[in-house]
Amino acid sequence: MKKSLFFENAKLLSDMFGIIPLMYGALGLEYITNENLNSDDIDILIPDIFVNERWNEFKNVLTENGYVLIDEHEHSFLKDRVCYSYASFEELESFAKINLSDIECKSDLGVNFKILSLEQYLKVYTSSSKDGYRINVRKKKDADKI
Repeated sequence: MKKSLFFENAKLLSDMFGIIPLMYGALGLEYITNENLNSDDIDILIPDIFVNERWNEFKNVLTENGYVLIDEHEHSFLKDRVCYSYASFEELESFAKINLSDIECKSDLGVNFKILSLEQYLKVYTSSSKDGYRINVRKKKDADKI
């Protein structure tokens, strides 16, 4: 179900802003492994300009389409009891040492999106395991994914 919600959101982002979003977090890992990881939200990476300079425009479009802002600092919205969180695509380079041009672009259900490879996910979760919040709150879930 969350995958179809991601594609619905990705289509909106593409239509309104020309964004090709990256399916991130547990949902992205579920997509590439075909394993149910019980993702509890939808994490989406988008170009940095939309979480910074064009944030108000981005926020307004989501709000006009039924998304409710629940945490501005975390760029998180709620729609139909599902949380959508947005972060900067470009941060992958410094955070997990991933070359952005190496990230695969796919199409599913007529929507273009980006997805990490298993090797890239390993880099992300290895880097995440050193993050204070993730160590204290998400340690077991991250370890299970690694």
